[in-house]
Amino acid sequence: MAASGMLWKAESSSANTIYLFGTIHTDDNRVTDFAPAVINALKFSDMFVMETLPPRDASLLMMPAGSLKDILADAELDKVYELADFHAMHRDTVLGMKPWLLAAIFDMPRPITPFVQDALLMAQANDFGKEVIGIETVTEHFGVMDSISLEEQIGILREVLKRTSEDKERDYERLIQSYLAGDSEKLAALNSEITGGSMPPGLWERMQVKLLDERNALMAERVLTAAKTKKLFVGVGASHLAGEGGLIARLKKAGFELSPVK
Repeated sequence: MAASGMLWKAESSSANTIYLFGTIHTDDNRVTDFAPAVINALKFSDMFVMETLPPRDASLLMMPAGSLKDILADAELDKVYELADFHAMHRDTVLGMKPWLLAAIFDMPRPITPFVQDALLMAQANDFGKEVIGIETVTEHFGVMDSISLEEQIGILREVLKRTSEDKERDYERLIQSYLAGDSEKLAALNSEITGGSMPPGLWERMQVKLLDERNALMAERVLTAAKTKKLFVGVGASHLAGEGGLIARLKKAGFELSPVK
């Protein structure tokens, strides 16, 4: 069951209550079986806030031009085709996808269905008649990784293509166990170790600033604004909760008292 250790209640005398829930982007039934506390918090809230709404424009997922056929070696393309088949993706689509996104998909040890945690929460919020918004626009959300060069994206993809299914399954299980333990700090550290291991250290340092530091600041600002008028349930990747620049620390700095919800 998705541990309520990832659920925090933030209270302030000058704003509405914020429930902050750390998510993990998978459809694993160990995390999609939500604890009653999570569902109750969602029912209590006026608005469900997720990282971004699902993209309607598929072009955001594709390279502006070119094909992986023109970039990768034959052996690499064979691996791409093998993984595309494993993840039930059309080969022609895969060849035009942004390499960073393809790397993220291919690094999963199992095909991912549409029933991932954040999508299920959004559906539940809709069922409850809650307003649903994205903290970031779709362009903002996907633009973070688009900020690195095509060459750097290809480098990340190549590293993922080298990983064995055993490597992926081992790392995935480590992440799941940290999540189920409700340990966002450990989860963030593992994410850094695993994701950072697929790119040069300098690039990972830059990406941490883009993926976490800058986005956390933006997320906190927009959540605080929304909380002036609505009771919120905020579901964002669990790594965004952790650290000195994470959302827990930022809400405390803004004057909220935070407590874990059991």
